Amino acid sequence: MASLLALLSAALWGSSDFEGGRISKKYPAISVLGSTQLISLIFGGALVFIVGETHLTAKIFLSGAAAGICGYLGLVCLYAGLSTGKMGVVSPISSLSTLLPMSFALIGGERLSAGSATGCALAIVGAFLTSGPEFSQGVSLKPLLLATGAAFGFGTALSFMAIGAAEAPILTMVCMRIATAFVTIAVAIKKRGFGGLGKKNLPSLIFVGVADFAANACLGLAVHTGPVAIAMVLGALFPVFTVLLAFFVLHERLHKAQYLGGILAVAGVALISAF
Repeated sequence: MASLLALLSAALWGSSDFEGGRISKKYPAISVLGSTQLISLIFGGALVFIVGETHLTAKIFLSGAAAGICGYLGLVCLYAGLSTGKMGVVSPISSLSTLLPMSFALIGGERLSAGSATGCALAIVGAFLTSGPEFSQGVSLKPLLLATGAAFGFGTALSFMAIGAAEAPILTMVCMRIATAFVTIAVAIKKRGFGGLGKKNLPSLIFVGVADFAANACLGLAVHTGPVAIAMVLGALFPVFTVLLAFFVLHERLHKAQYLGGILAVAGVALISAF
């Protein structure tokens, strides 16, 4: 069940990123991000009362808030890195964020069988290749640093999230969104609005916000019910789903490395499931 939840998380994240990226081509990315974060908070707040997960402790709040802030900083680095035009550098490196929480889990005492460890390795390489790496023309310092910042931000966020999710997965996600809501409101005040977004964008923004929260919640539940290392690796396969949507919906061409990445990701999932 934990593996299925983690894969569902990847699918939801991939779909959310696809739609969020589509909107961001027309409107400022920071405005799209802020709007969807607020929608996530509203959805998550309602969900907390529905499931009855209302016992808030200092550990849950602090780990959730830290995860939210680190994740937000990771997104800022990601968008800044993508704006340099080096997507083939930034996206693959940022996809390696799962290595941080996976390492913490293994250092903390989790053990993987040889088959599961091999599957995890294949899945990580698969996600990296599916992101479309392009290093043939060299790598300048700025996009490399920003990509590393994004990976570290996301990895740290996932590590903090795993701490809170061990006790209350849904409530931890809400605390993440509470933390980012303050940043969002501050940005909105500074920009005096949400960058031109209006009612016509609401369906897409709701989809992105709800899918993003649901992805976090599924990963939190996966961590709550199964091995952290495996959940983090499977949840990190979201680039595969984003690329598939771009291929089927936008008819974007895929590179050979991306096809290979997809095959390796599937092989990794199969090995993890088998062991």
